[in-house]
Amino acid sequence: MPKATIFDVANEAGVSIKTVSRVVNREPNVRDSTKERVQRAVEKLNYRPDQAARNLASHRTHLIGLVYDDPAVYETPSSGYIIRMQQGTMRACRSSHHELFIHPCNYRDKNVGAELKAVIDQVKPAGIVLAAPLSNMSKIVNAIVSTGTPLVKIAPGIKGGQQYSIATDDREISAEMTRYLASLGHTRIAYIKGHPIHKAVGNRFLGYQDGLKQAGLPFCETLVCEGDNSIGSGEICAEQLLKQKDRPTAIFAANDDMAAGVVRVADRMDIDIPGQLSVAGCDDIALARQIYPALTTIRQPLAAMAERAAMSLVESRGENGMEIFPASIEIRESTGPAPTS
Repeated sequence: MPKATIFDVANEAGVSIKTVSRVVNREPNVRDSTKERVQRAVEKLNYRPDQAARNLASHRTHLIGLVYDDPAVYETPSSGYIIRMQQGTMRACRSSHHELFIHPCNYRDKNVGAELKAVIDQVKPAGIVLAAPLSNMSKIVNAIVSTGTPLVKIAPGIKGGQQYSIATDDREISAEMTRYLASLGHTRIAYIKGHPIHKAVGNRFLGYQDGLKQAGLPFCETLVCEGDNSIGSGEICAEQLLKQKDRPTAIFAANDDMAAGVVRVADRMDIDIPGQLSVAGCDDIALARQIYPALTTIRQPLAAMAERAAMSLVESRGENGMEIFPASIEIRESTGPAPTS
């Protein structure tokens, strides 16, 4: 069967070729009923736009870029974090007949700005989705902005700026998790901080402090340990916290990888979870459901956030400000009532 053309779609939908083009390219001011007719015709005929022609007309490719911190350079960010963002951006691209290109980069490289500019100049994307923690680094943001490429930031951790941002309520939901642990009778709730460059993760520590105050519990420096978002740092912090004479009965880690490190150490030390120690994390990556016991965690809607970011680029909304996607707590087997002694 010959490949369907834009003329075939126009005949099937009973509209002009120009209208088909406007619907396919998601241009504004097209009636919903007309959009539906064209979309039904596109699906029926399995029509795929000529990407070369679209690119020539717009001077940009129909590509959406996802730029993130390269996990191959070091252990963080976790692959689970990246995969969920890829899933979200891919959904947006597929539904809008765009393609996705991914570009991991090492922010520590002094030439990272030039690298990003060269990549963007070569592929000429329709827009860039910039993942945390790169989304709060001015040298990365400025390099992309200087090319004139539309940009949406994910979880920059701070408000303001000229670019549209998609975030979640890290501080509020972390306070809720801390209050939940306190409601189980835990009075010594330890916290493992994330990497300091990740401002959104830093907001979770503020939430932990808020939650302690709201639960009427004192903040104690000896119950806080500095991690770097990796499983290894979670293990190191867990060993420090659990070797204390008056050790915590609950540990809340700023991400699931570090919480998994706590579970590993507790197993080595024959500390029962959740009988003697409750453990909670954040992000709800696949690992949270795969370890035993399954991890109580904060479900951050990363895929939905990335999909929304990509769609805002596809639709050329030209927005600024910050949109919040609420997170939620997923209670599983790793948390339980505080031990009685």
